[in-house]
Amino acid sequence: MHPMKKIIMIYEPREDSFLLEKHVKKLVNGKILDVGTGSGIQALAALEKTKDVLAVDLNPRAVEFCKKKGINVILSDLFENVKGKFDWIIFNPPYLPEDSREPEDSRLATTGGKKGDEILKRFLEEAKEHLNENGKILVLISSLTGKAEDLFKDYSWKLLERENLFMEKLEVYVLSISKL
Repeated sequence: MHPMKKIIMIYEPREDSFLLEKHVKKLVNGKILDVGTGSGIQALAALEKTKDVLAVDLNPRAVEFCKKKGINVILSDLFENVKGKFDWIIFNPPYLPEDSREPEDSRLATTGGKKGDEILKRFLEEAKEHLNENGKILVLISSLTGKAEDLFKDYSWKLLERENLFMEKLEVYVLSISKL
């Protein structure tokens, strides 16, 4: 089990969520996995296109919240309890570098590790095992997380959109093991 068992916060959709959601509505179809579903915003957007959506989160409160919305959701730390392969994997990772000033209850939803990219790197290592032959990943990163060319070096990738915010740039990418 995750060391932060006393999780209480569910990540509320913000600019990053809405930017990713726009591309989920445009692109995804087939069998979908929404990793780190939080409030379920991406899973609900995917359900507009297909009924074959599985959402996962390591926050038991987020899992219960999404079940009440009719989302097929299970408790899982990334791919820990996920079986099978998917046409699309959606991930809006916690991507901020660790900040001791951040409250513990929100840190799980926002902090991606000491440098901010550790959870994303773990996701990218494990995701390949869960993609169909022509499967794709839809992922959001921040300029605070790192550079796409460093993070996505094991994938074919393409920038879909960039949004400039006050303190950071948000970017949505599509990744694939095969050529895009």
